[in-house]
Amino acid sequence: MRDIIFATKNKDKIKEIKAVLGDKYNILSMEDAGVSDDIEENGTTFEENALIKAKFVMKKTGKLVLADDSGLEIDYFDKKPGVYSARFMGKDTPYSEKNRQILQKMEGVPEEKRSARFVCAIACAMPEGGSFTVRETIEGIIGYEIKGENGFGYDPIFFVPELNKTTAELTMEEKNKISHRGKALVLMREQLEKI
Repeated sequence: MRDIIFATKNKDKIKEIKAVLGDKYNILSMEDAGVSDDIEENGTTFEENALIKAKFVMKKTGKLVLADDSGLEIDYFDKKPGVYSARFMGKDTPYSEKNRQILQKMEGVPEEKRSARFVCAIACAMPEGGSFTVRETIEGIIGYEIKGENGFGYDPIFFVPELNKTTAELTMEEKNKISHRGKALVLMREQLEKI
């Protein structure tokens, strides 16, 4: 089974990744690979940030590395927080507070203006040279309240009307079928099988 390092320290993210790729690949976190650096994500797109992380860790380890950059685009806020989703309102601000403040700023905004999407770009950096990215999204709206205990980040306020649930109310299996990261991981798996 081939090792793949996924350039993240986020244990919740590693669980999601293993659920999609773990049957074919041995997924290692940055910590597992002995990389503890903080990587500066100074790209202007999700793809650029994912490539920055993947190439950095690949150069340190000499292994095949995947990295993602994902975030929430809220149309009412001109697609912000976007690539700054993790640093929105300060890197150390807990998501419970970020979610509360977003809901507060959107109080009274009608449903048709609450459209939003999660975006995920995944980059692959190969030790033999070369890299590529895939991108997927999930469309939804910003809900009216914080709901659900599953997931992480902005999941408790991201409402999927067709399912009548936030992404934090979905099981991991349900989420991986429809989420931006789940769909991007499936696309990446298809690409990896070709190389």
